[in-house]
Amino acid sequence: MSLTAPHTLAKGGQESAMERADAIQMRVEGLTLDPATKTPIIVLRDAENKINLPIWIGLLEATAIATELEKIEVARPMTHDLLRTLVDELEARVEAVEVSDLKDSTFYATIYVKRGDREIAIDARPSDALAVAIRADCPIFVAKKVLEQSSILLQDEDGARDENLSNVAPEKWADILDRMTPDDFKYKM
Repeated sequence: MSLTAPHTLAKGGQESAMERADAIQMRVEGLTLDPATKTPIIVLRDAENKINLPIWIGLLEATAIATELEKIEVARPMTHDLLRTLVDELEARVEAVEVSDLKDSTFYATIYVKRGDREIAIDARPSDALAVAIRADCPIFVAKKVLEQSSILLQDEDGARDENLSNVAPEKWADILDRMTPDDFKYKM
């Protein structure tokens, strides 16, 4: 899969190119709960089913994502529905979102919006960006540097630390998360 389509972005009056060759397109594989903390985790997975990226998110954002994934109708618009409506009413569109960075144990994301000839990069929390992406039905990218920084090694039954979470099958997540301890993470969520 080629991800080399660059986008020119107007940010603060400056033009810059986002190289998609530096990112991998992923999709929301699902939501789960961390068995120890009961914190929601959104799991992103690449199209070839080789790479997983778990991101711990807040309960409200998980609810917003689950509501859209399950196509649950709510009486009043949720925040992310409001954002989608605003973008639509302003005759713009969400072109893509990207989990763009990981600094000091914090993930960063960018929402790319196009209105006419203007393309805008908007800083966002990954959970909000993903909730918007699901509603806008747009591509989700993860920067390769984020995947490299977030690879987590787990300890197997023999005590060896050789299993990379980015290669785990979706059906094994509950078992893996159940065996994990805070010491298994090299960063906090």
